[in-house]
Amino acid sequence: MKNENIYDKITNAIIEQLEGGIIPWQKPWVGGHFMGCVSHTTGRPYSLLNQWLLEHRAGEWLTFNQIQAEGGRIKKGEKASFVVFWKFIDKTEKDEEGNTVIVGRYPILKGYNVFHIDQCEGITPKHDHKNEETRFEHTPIEGAEKVALDYINREGIRLEIEEGGDGACYSPLFDRVRMPKIDQFKLVEQYYSTLFHELTHSTGHEKRLAREGVVECHFFGSESYSKEELVAEMGAAFMCQTLGINSDSAFNNSAAYVQNWLQQLRNDKKLVVAAAAKAEQAVQFILTGKKPSED
Repeated sequence: MKNENIYDKITNAIIEQLEGGIIPWQKPWVGGHFMGCVSHTTGRPYSLLNQWLLEHRAGEWLTFNQIQAEGGRIKKGEKASFVVFWKFIDKTEKDEEGNTVIVGRYPILKGYNVFHIDQCEGITPKHDHKNEETRFEHTPIEGAEKVALDYINREGIRLEIEEGGDGACYSPLFDRVRMPKIDQFKLVEQYYSTLFHELTHSTGHEKRLAREGVVECHFFGSESYSKEELVAEMGAAFMCQTLGINSDSAFNNSAAYVQNWLQQLRNDKKLVVAAAAKAEQAVQFILTGKKPSED
């Protein structure tokens, strides 16, 4: 199959997924020595987005009202942290018989303030935050390992694989990719999809392809940030397809992940096409080191 057909196939699949509704996203690895940030009330871990907003400060978190309800108080000088959640609104229309029918759903992003239990007095922890040390045995995919390491070594990127790591990210400031270990991923394909997501981000560095979403500092959730996330997810999907990695499960996560960032952009098909072009450039740069102007 020609590369053009691969890109068209993935682009169309992403458009179909995005327009088909929201898929709850879960990180594809088991994270670290702790469950991270959890709700004091329910014991459930926060979403990965909120874990990031709370700077991965493990432990129980409460709202002001929850603290008051348990007779506690906030320590002097402590400040709240902000978390978000998606509220889903049904879009309805009248059918030919005048009945109201649901024709779709769309997300609205809401936010609220929380405090870490250590910022409180008079509150007793309810939950044991230690994870079971679940690990999965995988045989590394030789072709993917070679492509990733050849690119990393060629470009001088720092790759840090963290024992018990609970985050995957690219830092333009340090030109560094951080990843959990491969045995923290339930599926080996999800490890490489995540790795190539971060490596796609790294191609946007100013000394490489100089994409706006990487070179300039954009706030979390902004339009430019969202566009760069879309490029990275499509780049990961393209790379997996190019290497013959079966990334169906990883791709389903990717489509849902992209949806969370594209609230205001989901109906802009020009954005998807533009992101696909940038993702293709990123993949070609990883594989060959060539920039578009050098072709």
